[in-house]
Amino acid sequence: MATANKGSSYNLATYAHIIGWGMAVPERIMTNDDLSAIVETDDKWIIERTGIRERRIASEKESTATLALKAAQKALAVADILPIELDMIIVATSTPEYIFPSTASIVQNWLGATKAGAFDMSAACSGFVYAMNMASQSIRTRSIQTALVIGSETMSRIIDWTDRSTCILFGDGAGAVVLRASTTPGGVLSSVLRSDGAGWDVLSLPSVGSRDLNNAIQPNGHKAFRMHMDGPEVFRFATRVVGESISQAVADAGLTLDDIKLIVPHQANLRIISAAARALKIEESRFMVNLDRYGNTSAASIPIALVEAVQQGKVKENDYLAFCGFGGGLAWGSMVVKWGAPKPKTEERAILKEQRRQLSYTLGDLRMRLRKLGRFWENLLTRFTRRGRIQRLRDRVDKLD
Repeated sequence: MATANKGSSYNLATYAHIIGWGMAVPERIMTNDDLSAIVETDDKWIIERTGIRERRIASEKESTATLALKAAQKALAVADILPIELDMIIVATSTPEYIFPSTASIVQNWLGATKAGAFDMSAACSGFVYAMNMASQSIRTRSIQTALVIGSETMSRIIDWTDRSTCILFGDGAGAVVLRASTTPGGVLSSVLRSDGAGWDVLSLPSVGSRDLNNAIQPNGHKAFRMHMDGPEVFRFATRVVGESISQAVADAGLTLDDIKLIVPHQANLRIISAAARALKIEESRFMVNLDRYGNTSAASIPIALVEAVQQGKVKENDYLAFCGFGGGLAWGSMVVKWGAPKPKTEERAILKEQRRQLSYTLGDLRMRLRKLGRFWENLLTRFTRRGRIQRLRDRVDKLD
């Protein structure tokens, strides 16, 4: 990872600014009417209880990693930086491509970000805020200069489609931001991270090392893990902590709620957002809401909502924003960000920079293919060499006979 230059600005404070953003969602749309053909529900029932009208569902060719890659590429294009400039890549997800390697490592290779460390962050729906805190702290302590933070999920693959209390809620998608060091005040100003592990069983997804392994669904004799959620308890938890968490993050940033232009919450349920607005005694219009079109995309919901807020002109230079995530753990976290940062200085034209990014993506794929080919020939050569040694040994034994 890169280290800060110990030049004339070394004694100045370092801030972590958002300089790039991007999102990616599957093409397939599943409406509430589509769901009514699967489980006993209807459009009115879902809207009244959640505010959700439709969600995106990943195809067989799409995955947590491929969605993360698309969002990352868009964020890099907005930031106008090259993958080789990244020092850290974090993917916040509850639905990783593999238990290991990390989804972040896969994305790192596809981007051609050869100088970046990469790891996944598991904090459920709070994952993006947690990952942003990790990246911004690394920047503020000068251990890195530039980070890519991604929230990506394919929730459709872990829900029980026969359980209407959960399958109506979730969707798939990815969002990403690029953070970069700057001596200009602003960027991530405060973070509040909390957890109540006593409620771990309220919202959970078992895996191969779980004590609940024997309770997994077993279609065709194979283990299949499905998410469990106690909806009413999650609702009570969220309405209790969201307002308090945002208030503390705002106070820690030395601001008041009147200073916050827009709150970008985790898109779980419209009733939770309405309850948070009442708790904070502010207008619900100050919350960015897009769950009606995407549903609950877990760790991806905040960055997706942020990208759309920017696209819709709801975020301006020097605006103060608040992010708030909450979910399994039980974990929650809030963050205050001052929007706007100096553009990276570059002498390259935009077209040339984009061509270099595309070349990096191509080389990342080529590097993986060449490595696989190299392993194939190495294994083949080793096999023949081993066979030759065994045959020579046998010949010597035969001569002794």
